[in-house]
Amino acid sequence: RRPTAVVARDPRVSGEFLTAAVAAGLASSGVDVLDAGVIPTPATAFLIDSIHADFGVMISASHNPAPDNGIKFFSYGGTKLPDEVEDRIESYLGKPKLAPVGDGVGRIRRFADAEDRYVVHLLGTLPNRLDGLHVVLDCAHGAAAGVSPETFRDAGARVTVIGADPDGMNINDGVGSTHL
Repeated sequence: RRPTAVVARDPRVSGEFLTAAVAAGLASSGVDVLDAGVIPTPATAFLIDSIHADFGVMISASHNPAPDNGIKFFSYGGTKLPDEVEDRIESYLGKPKLAPVGDGVGRIRRFADAEDRYVVHLLGTLPNRLDGLHVVLDCAHGAAAGVSPETFRDAGARVTVIGADPDGMNINDGVGSTHL
């Protein structure tokens, strides 16, 4: 059986090419890749578990400035990799790469309903609707800018949104947890 990975990113411009490189590297090593696009990190963990993917990768530097970026790996079940597993993976960086050919290579496909699955999951976790509440969301021009306002509105809240216009360069710029 060919392994499957969920790959996602935040809206940083560097995430576009890092995601392409990660997906290409995984597929060229025999892994099928589901590209979930721009979604929050917790959505990536949820999707890995939900579809029983073998692992996942999130391209994000969280609350750091737009020029920064990082790669977060998740294991089966959408959990963080233990340090010893990360160390073992790192030890393979200088070794010969897997190089399947023909039908041994993986495929890269768009995970078309990734956002919708996550929104439905979030709504399903609410014990009560949010009717009558006014919620202010600071999305920090980040990955949650797409799903958070929709989720809160679908739950019945009146929503005021700031920082929900990501352009690839403005993530956390004057908004978010570092700019209260």
